[in-house]
Amino acid sequence: MENSKNGAMEASPRQFVSVLNCIDLASPDIHNSVSLVKQACLDSGFFYVINHGISQEFMDEVFQQSKRFFDLPLSEKMKLLRNKKHRGYTPVLDEHLDPVNQKHGDFKEGYYIGVEVPDDNPDAQKPFFGPNVWPSSDILPGWRETMEKYHQEALEVAKAVARLIALSLSLEAGYFDGEEMLGKPIATLRLLHYEGTVSDPAKGIYGAGAHSDFGLMTLLATDDICGLQICKNKDAMPQIWEFVAPLKGAFIVNLGDMLERWSNCIFRSTLHRVLSNDQERYSIPFFVEPNHDCVVECLPTCQSEENPPKFPPIKCETYMLQRYKETHADLSSYQK
Repeated sequence: MENSKNGAMEASPRQFVSVLNCIDLASPDIHNSVSLVKQACLDSGFFYVINHGISQEFMDEVFQQSKRFFDLPLSEKMKLLRNKKHRGYTPVLDEHLDPVNQKHGDFKEGYYIGVEVPDDNPDAQKPFFGPNVWPSSDILPGWRETMEKYHQEALEVAKAVARLIALSLSLEAGYFDGEEMLGKPIATLRLLHYEGTVSDPAKGIYGAGAHSDFGLMTLLATDDICGLQICKNKDAMPQIWEFVAPLKGAFIVNLGDMLERWSNCIFRSTLHRVLSNDQERYSIPFFVEPNHDCVVECLPTCQSEENPPKFPPIKCETYMLQRYKETHADLSSYQK
């Protein structure tokens, strides 16, 4: 993440609103959908997805349950503190996405939920697999069931989007479907709550500092409070930041650094951040990565004699562990 210039000479906060392609997953015109996805991936790596199959009623329930958790006293939430497998609660300032320009960590709190793998399963030995950390059903009845159902449904949406991405890269539609990829993925749901601390880039205060996501792609569900911004050209001086407007019933999809690497930098993983105003804001990103053992190396359709691979092969597990270590506080800092 090269974001050393994030705070320099910024545009007026609400001057620019980005116009993103909108992909209808229910459309029978696959050719058009693939064309729209490809254009978006070449331009910014951000686009909307509608008619994805998750009902608005259920989305509303997931957001209500998220709010119920964050409304708990801090003492209760800290009992569910993030563990070494990146499951559980992350307090305000836990994450530091832009250490060059941020005075503090992110002014947001979160909760990680991954693929549920019992302790007695051999896969539980892998860094991003294992049992989740769950609030007591006495405190939050139905909470776990809601989140597990949402995790499953969001993964199906991600697989549908991945097929369009594969086609846009001139690969077979099912390229990412295998067990070594999205058949047995590292898929992480994260609930986020921005508490209403007003962001001030000039003072290094952000809801979420400027960063690009780590993995294959992210599906983001938001409430109706604006806050997400993207910067299509991180090297521009001054940087131009554009707001991404919430779209009711849609996911905002963005590509991660892993796919940019996989595609030999043909597709874009774009710098983004969150500026908070004095309103509370809730969002739910769903981060999708391939299996731990997947070797990420330049796709065959993204290299040539004139454009050889820019990166060496790397195991997904190695890559993800490195990226998480770079951005989260040491767990020992919470021990007394």
